[in-house]
Amino acid sequence: MNTHQLAAAIYRSSHITGTFLLRSGVTATEYFDKYQFESDPALLRTIAEAMVPLISPGTEALAGLELGGVPLATILSQITGLPVYFVRKTAKTYGTCRLAEGGEVAGRRLLIIEDVVTSGGQVILSTEDLRNLGAEVDDALCVIDRESGGPEKLAAVGVRLQALYTMSHLKEAGESHA
Repeated sequence: MNTHQLAAAIYRSSHITGTFLLRSGVTATEYFDKYQFESDPALLRTIAEAMVPLISPGTEALAGLELGGVPLATILSQITGLPVYFVRKTAKTYGTCRLAEGGEVAGRRLLIIEDVVTSGGQVILSTEDLRNLGAEVDDALCVIDRESGGPEKLAAVGVRLQALYTMSHLKEAGESHA
């Protein structure tokens, strides 16, 4: 599947219209329901394979953000052999009481994996949390950049965002295959 065909497949599987409140607090009239492509094993694998070339050189481990980043990071780990950590929004208050499950992150160069980035808010919060635990976080990778200021806000905290697709690209590909 080429890049344009993959974009069209993501669009077909996940693009919906209506009224949606985004995590950033903004209301949108269109939404990418990422769980539709993340729950399709063939499409998820194809997306992950397309993301591999975007993995930052020197990455020591993947940090999948709760919840949408976890399946992506898991399959990327399977494809690349890089270890994966599962990063919670808040540390558990029981058991291991960890923020990042899967081992110690201190001293490791992590690549944050997220599904969709709008304003970058959760990536910023998780970056700060991981840095406070001693991890080195300079890069993030997502499937969809909603083109709502995420890359700029992340750059302000020293994180470079790579996106497989922008929302505009997905819409263009999806509408040309309609």
